[in-house]
Amino acid sequence: MATQANSKTSRVSEVFKAFLLLGLTSFGGPVAHLGYFRSEFVARRKWLTESAYADMVALCQFLPGPASSQVGFALGLMRAGPWGAVMAWLAFTLPSAIVLVLFAFGAAVLEGPIASGIIHGLKVVAVAIVAHAVWGMARNLCPDRTRAGIALAAVFAVVAVSGPLGQVSAIVLGGVAGLLLCRGVAAAAESDPLHFPVSRLVGIIALVLFGGLLVLLPLLAGMAIWLDITDAFYRSGALVFGGGHVVLPLLEAEVVQSGWVSADEFLTGYGAAQAIPGPLFTFSAYLGALIPSGGSLLTATLALLAIFLPGFLLLVGVLPFWNHFRQWQWAQALMRGANAAVVGILGAALYDPVWTSAIVGAPEFALALTGFLLLSVWKLPAWAVVIVVAFGGVLIAP
Repeated sequence: MATQANSKTSRVSEVFKAFLLLGLTSFGGPVAHLGYFRSEFVARRKWLTESAYADMVALCQFLPGPASSQVGFALGLMRAGPWGAVMAWLAFTLPSAIVLVLFAFGAAVLEGPIASGIIHGLKVVAVAIVAHAVWGMARNLCPDRTRAGIALAAVFAVVAVSGPLGQVSAIVLGGVAGLLLCRGVAAAAESDPLHFPVSRLVGIIALVLFGGLLVLLPLLAGMAIWLDITDAFYRSGALVFGGGHVVLPLLEAEVVQSGWVSADEFLTGYGAAQAIPGPLFTFSAYLGALIPSGGSLLTATLALLAIFLPGFLLLVGVLPFWNHFRQWQWAQALMRGANAAVVGILGAALYDPVWTSAIVGAPEFALALTGFLLLSVWKLPAWAVVIVVAFGGVLIAP
């Protein structure tokens, strides 16, 4: 019994350390985060197979909330149970949340030419990370003409319909194409189950909590400032697909139009959030720290928890049924098509916004290629490549 407890504690500690390193080095936004996760947990640590990871990504893309954080939460849950999920979220989220709260309180940590050069390099490293992820996933998930064609169609779908609607549409269409065209395809890796320590009862409770809070919080708003904050950020997290930048209009409507935060403060914080690692949803901690009648660590923490909570409740609610669903033969065919579509979505995102925002000339291209080769040929861990390319950003900065 003691050995089993020690093993569980060791796994929780392993999850925390792995995600803390990622929380300190995962620059580039949600798509890049998925690349970092793949590099660390599929390629390096081998916690799960390529297809199982793609299944997880596809599921989280379907659900409202911060997709990359939901994937991280699910990885922690799968590896070390509920405490592993909590530690994965804390370790990945707290570094950027702390920096943004300090920024809200007046700590100017992102100024000067050296800082600007580092930020420039961090945008470039996201190109290398995402390119490496697309390349690796394409080899494993699009090994034949059919699935390569589905991935290409997904690129066109995302280009034709911008925003999260295009991503969800691409996955839906990819799943339908897989159901029609990939039933005869079989691969050992694709039969590997995803094991999550979540019962159906717990899943149902999570779904009831999600819906109950979504209905009750607006009714309770106005009774106390902390209820107003919880309601505003919970609804923002519950009603957005794709996460990241998609949540900004909702947050702007809640905190700027309500008069809690000025438009200048909102844009300044958003700019700071672009320059630090971790999920963009931690922008909520910055906004919470600025809210009048609050303006403290308590309101920052409340805003941070409230915006992440709905996505995690939905994920926990769906996981028990997802495990059963993906065991069916027709569901496996559907997921082959959906996984190929995920590769296409990442490929489209590699160009816009990752490439277009970072590669503005030949020096940036050379630096991104260096990062890609360090990952794919020299097999350096992602955090080491981040350091190298960030330093290169200082050298090439104008």
